[in-house]
Amino acid sequence: MSREDLVNLYETIIKIETIEECEEFLNDLLTFKEINAISQRLKAAELLLKNYTYDEVMKNVSISSATLSRVSRCIQQGSGYKKIINKK
Repeated sequence: MSREDLVNLYETIIKIETIEECEEFLNDLLTFKEINAISQRLKAAELLLKNYTYDEVMKNVSISSATLSRVSRCIQQGSGYKKIINKK
């Protein structure tokens, strides 16, 4: 996959204007399982940013400890989750 392909994906995503458009696009683009996995990661990130412990997150979100660890690392080292979640 080229950088141009990725930019095309990102540009397509930012054109989404409504929840309905987003739902339709994601349903066409991803499987139910993939959408569910993304949703779980987002929920886990939201809880971690609210200072929930790993155990508390695991009780509230159906997510593996490996995936939770990755989400946590992204929160600590990245900026994507923080930027988007803080826009709510």
